[in-house]
Amino acid sequence: MNMLTPSPRPVFRWLACAGLLLAGLLLAGLAVPTRAADPAPNLVLIIADDLSPEDCAAYGNKGVRTPSLDRLAREGRRFDRAFVTTSSCSPSRASLLTGRYPHQTGAPQLHQPLPAAQIGFTEHLRAAGYWTAAVGKWHLGAPALPKFDVVKQGGGPSGCEQWAPTLRARPKDKPFFLWLAAIDPHRAYQPATIPEPHRPEAVTVPPYLPDTPEVRRDLALYYDEITRLDGFVGQVLAELEAQGVAENTLVLFMSDNGRPFPRCKTTLYDSGIRTPFIVRWAGRVKAGTASASLVSTVDIAPTFLALAGAKPLPGAEGKDFTPLLRDPTASVREHIIAERHWHDYDDHARAVRTQRWKYIRNSYTDIPNQPPADAVNSPSFQAMRRLRDEGELTPEQSAPFIAPRPAEELYDTQADPHELCNLAAAPEHRAVLQELRAELEAFARRTADAAPPQRRPDEFDRETGKKR
Repeated sequence: MNMLTPSPRPVFRWLACAGLLLAGLLLAGLAVPTRAADPAPNLVLIIADDLSPEDCAAYGNKGVRTPSLDRLAREGRRFDRAFVTTSSCSPSRASLLTGRYPHQTGAPQLHQPLPAAQIGFTEHLRAAGYWTAAVGKWHLGAPALPKFDVVKQGGGPSGCEQWAPTLRARPKDKPFFLWLAAIDPHRAYQPATIPEPHRPEAVTVPPYLPDTPEVRRDLALYYDEITRLDGFVGQVLAELEAQGVAENTLVLFMSDNGRPFPRCKTTLYDSGIRTPFIVRWAGRVKAGTASASLVSTVDIAPTFLALAGAKPLPGAEGKDFTPLLRDPTASVREHIIAERHWHDYDDHARAVRTQRWKYIRNSYTDIPNQPPADAVNSPSFQAMRRLRDEGELTPEQSAPFIAPRPAEELYDTQADPHELCNLAAAPEHRAVLQELRAELEAFARRTADAAPPQRRPDEFDRETGKKR
């Protein structure tokens, strides 16, 4: 060996000693320091009952007063393409809790209790050390009660009066999850709900409803309940600040389905399945931003469990949307699926929604696109019945009365956001129709989805809304 070349043995000896030293440090728990793990975030889920996003000021409707929701949007991220899995109260909530589609939960129809065997994401949060509470409207049945540490049903006409008191009474030594469920803005509506009622002339009437005094008064009362709900949201935000936990609390506001008006609630149009979806998480979600990425409420369960560091749900269908919290332009899904089942009246339908296109398949074409019984009983629908008899409804406004209805519907939601022009028979869109039809068929095969063997009778008269 050249005497000018250093022997490698001292180097080897040094490396060996360094390795032994590092191994010793690791065994002693004295490894190279890293950033301390962030504490588990508190999670607050606020669920409105029958609220469409276009009836919130944060989504552009300046005729309705929602200052607390406006604040959430300013301090968080608004999602413009968020959808429920079904436009029906209790099935929507069961799907949300389990991270599964309604036909998989054992409770796809209105008022069916969620079976005890179905696992809710709250059970995994509890196993991860969270204190969990459901406050307000329940609508999940008695078997689901043990899935929370505390369940407080009711809470005044709004369903919200126990929200802030429950937050104050929580144990202070655990991270918490709150399921805060409103009754507002569900029917029936009453005057003088708020001190300064909305004026009928200030409401926005969608084109599938006739612009009549009855409809405007009905919408104004609906707006009043939205504002009442907004006040309780403000109380929750104030209580989080008073306790000094707002910085480490993710707040998500959404609705179980769209507004309770004809061609909205229970339908598979965006007016039925699109939901307000606003997330605030200080320092983690950039304030004052919006996302056009697709997200489904079936995604909430896996996302909350991932944020909490809890075990994932077995059999969950949702996708973790935390990438959308970091980057509003990210994408976690190419389409959403929505279902329609029995809700006061017989029905069965499915929908696939992409960024641009909506495909709907109707299993029971012999019946009209009926709104739920509370909407049938509304002044709006009764005005529509009168106008129908007088021949004064437009074709779009006549849809709730028309049977048979098409087996397939296809809409370009960019060019036709109210989904008024069915393109299913248009030759130029045949490729899109076939692609979405195949997507729905693949979903049905993968999840064992099919129409029930027997059709369930209507519970109410379709014209008058009277119980049979």
